[in-house]
Amino acid sequence: MTTKVVVGLGNVGAEYARTRHNAGFILLDDYVSRKGLTWQEKSKFRAYITEFTEGDTKIILMKPTTLMNRSGEAVRLLKDFYKVENEHILVIHDELALPFGTIRTRVGGSDAGNNGIKSLSHHIGADFARVRVGILDDELAVMGATDFVLDRFDPEEYQQLTGNLQPVVAGFVADFINDSFAHTTHSHES
Repeated sequence: MTTKVVVGLGNVGAEYARTRHNAGFILLDDYVSRKGLTWQEKSKFRAYITEFTEGDTKIILMKPTTLMNRSGEAVRLLKDFYKVENEHILVIHDELALPFGTIRTRVGGSDAGNNGIKSLSHHIGADFARVRVGILDDELAVMGATDFVLDRFDPEEYQQLTGNLQPVVAGFVADFINDSFAHTTHSHES
C-alpha cells in the first residue's frame, strides 16, 4: 500500500482563524469536512491528523501544530514514521506572490518568502508537490507583509476561498492522489 500525505499550512489557535496565512488550514479543513472525516491531535507528529484509503493508497491529511515557521519539523516526523518519499507529499499553502483568486500547482521551487515552505525545504528538501493559493490584494501596500499575512480575509474573500476556490483545490488533491498532478494555473475572477 502506498502512503500519500496532504499537508495544509497555517497557525493553530483562535487568534489565527481565518487569517491569510491559514489558507492551507482553511482549505484542508473544508476538504476534511466534506469527506466526513474528523481531525485528531497526534502529539508524536506535532499535528492534527486524519486519514482515509482510496484503492491501494492510504492518504494522511495533516495540519502541523508547530506554527507556520516550524512546519517542516512536524512533516519530517510523519515522513520518517511512514517512510514517505517527497513525491508523495502535497502541501497546500498561501502564496503572497500570487493575486487573490489565483491557484498554481508545482513540484519544488523556491519558498518565495513563505517561512512554512522554507522550513519544509530545510527539513525534507524542496521536491514536494505544492498547491499555491494566492492571497495578494491591495491591502499589502498599506500593511506590510507580516501584518498582511496575519490579518483575516475580508468576508468576501473568505466566501470565495471556501466557495469558488475550494473545489479547485479539492480537484488538485484528487489529481495528486490519482497520480495525475500537473503544473497548472487556475485564476478565478471575482
